[in-house]
Amino acid sequence: MKRTFQTFQTLQTLQAVATVALMVLASPVAGSIVHAQGTPVQSGPPPPPPPAMQLAMRVVSPEVTPDHHIVFRILAAQAKTVGLRAGDIVGLPREGPSFTKDDDGIWSATVGPIDPGAYRYTFLVDGVPTMDPRNPAVSESNTNSWSLVYVPGAEFMDTAEVPHGAVATVTYYSTALARFRRMHVYTPPGYELGGGKFPIFYLLHGSGDCDDSWTSVGRAGFILDNLIAAKKAQPMIVVMPAGHTSTTPLMPGAPRPTRDEFAEDFTTDIVPYVEKHYRALTDRAHTAIAGLSMGGGQTLNISMAHLDRFAYVGVFSAGVFSFGRGGPATPAPPSEWEQQRAGMLDDAALKPGLKLLWFGTGSEDRLMPTTKATIEMLKKHGFTPFFRESAGGHTWINWRNYLAEFAPQLFQ
Repeated sequence: MKRTFQTFQTLQTLQAVATVALMVLASPVAGSIVHAQGTPVQSGPPPPPPPAMQLAMRVVSPEVTPDHHIVFRILAAQAKTVGLRAGDIVGLPREGPSFTKDDDGIWSATVGPIDPGAYRYTFLVDGVPTMDPRNPAVSESNTNSWSLVYVPGAEFMDTAEVPHGAVATVTYYSTALARFRRMHVYTPPGYELGGGKFPIFYLLHGSGDCDDSWTSVGRAGFILDNLIAAKKAQPMIVVMPAGHTSTTPLMPGAPRPTRDEFAEDFTTDIVPYVEKHYRALTDRAHTAIAGLSMGGGQTLNISMAHLDRFAYVGVFSAGVFSFGRGGPATPAPPSEWEQQRAGMLDDAALKPGLKLLWFGTGSEDRLMPTTKATIEMLKKHGFTPFFRESAGGHTWINWRNYLAEFAPQLFQ
């Protein structure tokens, strides 16, 4: 009985303490104590953003209209001038479109109609390159980034309701260059489910760009998705490495590097990494390489030095470059280039295994003479290259089309 009474007294004491605690917490003093301890106090809805921020949030840019015009807008109330720097937009004046400014300080310009495709651009605000603050879509280059706008209407590269592959950003360590490097790798739809090996296609970018370029402005992932879904191309792994090994530009008149750092990185590190980490078919019949502009030159440098490794070679808007002290000198391939690769170029036993040697260059491309001179040089060594002369110039408009034509011919 005594133990029961003590227990009852204890319960009464605890109830009294709890009641006092509740009263304290409900008091203004308690509110101050809780606030001081860091617990947020609800005092109504958050204040609205400042008027200038509200105005900026209402700006829509870029706006793609149903008739394929693009409206560019930017809020720059204090700016004296606004311009546009854009790549590949046909018919755009060299100085860009004329912008007008409204009473709210919003500058706007309309261009078009524009052919379907992906286009890079930046604003020039009082002469300063400025990315579009209202557009999250970007495309990287070797030393800068661009805003990106896509005009739909091209079935081969539109985002369609088909199975989609995955594009991974891969960091690897280059033993040839003693530093970490990056590449993008496309794997076909269903790859992540496991099972089976796939052919491999190395796809190289051009001068000034980077490993992001083929998947952003180049639309490579969507192009492959659509081709594979239509059964026009084989499922494949596409490796898009960084062709530049430095962000330091080569100054005019400076001597050309004697060491081909990218070729060393490619053969020593990129290929072994891919073959180790991906379910890739590594024989010659299941290996392809192609590139545009600088990447086309790199493609020829690598493939014609290792012709036993590649059954498919594509050269977009390029050839074997002959550099003088100030840049491209003559279209004719240098004799030392042929001498260094003579064993592969003249090995008749290797030619039957080369299933495709494909060239494509626009009729207005400044590198057309280089392309034609390279084709003639290869014919002299017993090759039978295919040449596709398209309209247009040195632009992504052509390179996306070339990829869509080249990829279906691989691994058939």
